[in-house]
Amino acid sequence: MKIKIIIMSVMLSIGILNALNMGEKLPDITLEKDNGGNSAGQAWQAKTLKGKVHVVLYMDPDERKEAMPFLDRLNNQAYDKKRYSTVAIVNLAATWMPDTILEAMLSKKQKELHNTEFIFDKTKYLVKEWHVKDDASNVLIVDDEMKVVYQNSGKLSVSEIDKIMDIISKNIK
Repeated sequence: MKIKIIIMSVMLSIGILNALNMGEKLPDITLEKDNGGNSAGQAWQAKTLKGKVHVVLYMDPDERKEAMPFLDRLNNQAYDKKRYSTVAIVNLAATWMPDTILEAMLSKKQKELHNTEFIFDKTKYLVKEWHVKDDASNVLIVDDEMKVVYQNSGKLSVSEIDKIMDIISKNIK
């Protein structure tokens, strides 16, 4: 019994140590081929986030309603496109919907959202590499140096949305 407790404690500690921490740079990863990519079917690299403030949404399509009030408010902002954009990374492995149908729907949606790039994670790669929560709506804000300045998983309250909007505004220089 004691051995099980020790093993579980070590595993929990490793998980905590590997989680994204505020002020740390977002690990540079590449989604390509079987792991995913952008809506044009090309490789996507996290290093493309450097140089602007980004809201990075890592979402299970089945949990998208959790982020809708935030997205509605975000889409009504007139942020400078040279200094800010949104990247929506869709966790395709977390949904029952067929990838091809979901990719087609989101590629069409991208035409409406001019300052949003859609990326597809087909294998939950970022759950492992960035340690974001699986089967959830994750919101990350990264500054122009790719440092994590905000992170949240799950439904956002009105006060949390206010906080996020303030963080975005303060980081857009």
